[in-house]
Amino acid sequence: MKTKRCAWAGDDPAMIAYHDDEWGVPSHDDRHLFEMLTLEGAQAGLSWRTILNKRAGYRAAFAGFDAERVARFNKRKIESLLNNPAIVRNRLKVESTVSNARAIIKVAEAYGSLDAYLWRFVDNQPIVNRYRKLADLPAKTETSDAMSKQLKRDGFRFVGSTICYAFMQAVGMVNDHFVTCPRHAQVGSA
Repeated sequence: MKTKRCAWAGDDPAMIAYHDDEWGVPSHDDRHLFEMLTLEGAQAGLSWRTILNKRAGYRAAFAGFDAERVARFNKRKIESLLNNPAIVRNRLKVESTVSNARAIIKVAEAYGSLDAYLWRFVDNQPIVNRYRKLADLPAKTETSDAMSKQLKRDGFRFVGSTICYAFMQAVGMVNDHFVTCPRHAQVGSA
């Protein structure tokens, strides 16, 4: 069997680096989880390459994804972000990042951390799939449906089931590297 990188990474150096170094690696860092939830929501209707190219802008605009700081953003700060070309200037997406920071604080108080709150959806263990091609990958699952419903109940926005599934893939809650990709086994042993 020929081993090759997942096809979606293409030949763009930034996409390859993201695929090879980050995508699918289990993350338990609350700031990184907040960042990826934000970026996956920002991607809605756009390409991942577009979001990846704006990642540094997002980190600067949203205080390094410090939920406590972002939760204090007021209307004036939101208006200034809507003029920031380093991020996607969509009012609903920007406002959702601020409201999600507030929701993160609440769930962290209840569960101890954003990490504990989110990883319970997969019983604290990555789901390892064995897909071979892009057409095999689901856009959402029963688990992402359940996550989406609960996040919405807990005050999160831009967390539909498809966004939740992409988030789960990104932060290693699901290993969806193709079985022909070297990262499938590497991430599985992380």
